[in-house]
Amino acid sequence: MTTPQRLNLTAYAPNLVGPDGRTIAIVRGMEQAMPGLRLEWEVGDGGQPIELSHRESWLAEAATRGRFPLLCNGDESYPVTISGMRRSASASPRGQPQLQIHAKLPLDSAVITAAMAVIEAVGEGAHAFWGHATPDDAALDIAHQIAPTLEGPPAPRRGLPALKLFDRVRAPEIPYYLGWLNYWSAASARAIGFPDLARDADLLSRARRTETGGWVVRLTEAPLDLDDPAHLEALKQAYERFPEIGARTAP
Repeated sequence: MTTPQRLNLTAYAPNLVGPDGRTIAIVRGMEQAMPGLRLEWEVGDGGQPIELSHRESWLAEAATRGRFPLLCNGDESYPVTISGMRRSASASPRGQPQLQIHAKLPLDSAVITAAMAVIEAVGEGAHAFWGHATPDDAALDIAHQIAPTLEGPPAPRRGLPALKLFDRVRAPEIPYYLGWLNYWSAASARAIGFPDLARDADLLSRARRTETGGWVVRLTEAPLDLDDPAHLEALKQAYERFPEIGARTAP
């Protein structure tokens, strides 16, 4: 039986050092972006959902310890999860630790419709530098652009470019890689030179501006499927357009 595809969302933000309200803003924003979604359960031992009676105070208390614990919607037949982890200074640009946020959602018509609003809500709520949302299969191909092999450097599939490890990226605002949906803060967009009206008309037709001056950019109308030659070409063209992404420019 084929495993249903999921949408993987990741965002990179300033490190969590206290109850600054960002974790609550992220969770509330996701719920507003997907009507009917309620992220009011923690994931207990064995993966069992445990309902939270005071979610906001629970999140605030965890944030005082620098934690963004795993939350879910309590529906094991339609699981939606979100959490955050500290990315160490040694694995981050400029030696600055980051908050790395992960969410997983079923890749169905409701999520596809809401996906741009969801990544915008997470990015804006987290004050993220950048983020992406990508289906499982394409995300695996993209991971091969970065992951080193036993023989040495990465061995990307499908003719995609090799990308540098995250600590080689010169600034936290510069994305490590591209995805189907891309959240770029205002600082991130400036760092990679987006938008250029002469070169980005196609991307701008599938993009929207955020309240803080950032962008959400969709590479393809349908979820990214790298078995589709047009989707693969769109991803390759985006990498050609933004050589800063993945630290592919000369230092």
